[in-house]
Amino acid sequence: MKHLFALLLLISIVPIVESAERPNIVVILCDDLGWGDLQNYGHPHIKTPRLLKLAEQGIQFSNFYSAAPVCSPSRVGLLTGRIPNRSGVYDWIPDANPAAPVTRSQQLVEMRRQEFTIPQMLQAAGYATCMSGKWHCNAMFNSDKQAQPGDHGFDHWFATQNNAAPSHENPRNFVRNGEQVGQIEGYSCQIVADEAISWLEQHHKEEPEQPFFIYMAFHEPHEPVASPPELVAKYKDVARNVDEAHYFANVENLDSAAGKLLDALDRLKVSENTLVVFTSDNGPETLNRYPNAKRSYGTPGHLRGMKLHTHDAGFHVAGIMRWPAKIAGGTKCDVPVSSLDLLPTFAQLSGGQLPDNRIFDGTSILSVFEGNPVDRARPLLWAYYNSYDGKTYLPTVAMRDGNMKVRAIVQGLPKTDNIDGANVMALQNAVLGDFEIYDLSDDPSEQHRLPLEGSPLPEKLSRLHAELLKDCHIWPAVKK
Repeated sequence: MKHLFALLLLISIVPIVESAERPNIVVILCDDLGWGDLQNYGHPHIKTPRLLKLAEQGIQFSNFYSAAPVCSPSRVGLLTGRIPNRSGVYDWIPDANPAAPVTRSQQLVEMRRQEFTIPQMLQAAGYATCMSGKWHCNAMFNSDKQAQPGDHGFDHWFATQNNAAPSHENPRNFVRNGEQVGQIEGYSCQIVADEAISWLEQHHKEEPEQPFFIYMAFHEPHEPVASPPELVAKYKDVARNVDEAHYFANVENLDSAAGKLLDALDRLKVSENTLVVFTSDNGPETLNRYPNAKRSYGTPGHLRGMKLHTHDAGFHVAGIMRWPAKIAGGTKCDVPVSSLDLLPTFAQLSGGQLPDNRIFDGTSILSVFEGNPVDRARPLLWAYYNSYDGKTYLPTVAMRDGNMKVRAIVQGLPKTDNIDGANVMALQNAVLGDFEIYDLSDDPSEQHRLPLEGSPLPEKLSRLHAELLKDCHIWPAVKK
């Protein structure tokens, strides 16, 4: 608990932004966007002019990390500011029928009501809150058996449980504030942006002085990929096939949708005091890993791995922030930051209060807005027990401590998508082994293992993982 006290102390001694200056906050989250998929991160073909401009007007991070290498735990980590294992979300959450008997513990998984989230904090601090897009924080979506977006602090929510279905084109699985919407014509990212803009315009009309928080979570470019024909046509000459052209077009389409919301901020004259955060939930999907992944042509750039990997490309993602009132445009930042840092950062900006009965794993990053380093009490840590290394699935943990990266296999634990009463002892009795150490300052692609002898990192990773296990939510075993 000493780390929690340090975080609360930090927030109490750093001046909070005055109430009249509290920024509006917008988080734009993509799904399976690779580190190298944007024009400003070096993609040779995909055009993302709106995000390029966003970076030119703010900060572009070269070392931004998500909370997990897969969707559900990454989203839970972002919203709670905690390593998602603490919340009991260890892997992606499959859809569960609330009327059917529970046959496996993963059907119980959710971000429970007792979790503390960004929208709850901001709502209590006087913000209006809106969520539009992909939820994927529970198995029983839109059921009173589990917590829904409205239970976690969203005044207005428009969401799907997981992916847009049957694809990004003309989806029919959106729910608005508990009511099924039915099929909607258009493409998911544009639909999600339109909903957020509609809410924002109404809010601005009714309460122009009230600060707002928008969480806009695109489904793109996750499979099943579908893109506007006119955009696909633009890439046919540079893509290897029509499926790759669809992927390239998909990323440009989400860029356009993000730009639509940015235009609305300008139109309502609120851009100057709005902090916009753009990032992804994890790295790019592997082509043909499963039957519907035929259009997964995302790239990790120079990084090692893909989605599900605990080498860096699994969770090393694009990160852009803009706040014209406080951030100088054209800033480049190589300080390691994480989506776990958003909650404490937003707390400091909004005057939001953090509970003292839980551990938070992020820290405020306001210092980077002025070109200074981050004072991080603990290294960044990931524990993913169903990770992939390109050949096989296995339980792994990883840690970034300054410029150093260490990764290990959890020996004695079979790969698993959940931790419950049936396998928790195996996890607690497991040991870490097959350590890999890299210096990311001169080996960001993790190609050259450093010697283990004399390094404190394996022991440090083992200790931090053991501490994490003491605070993880364990689901009850389900008798079959």
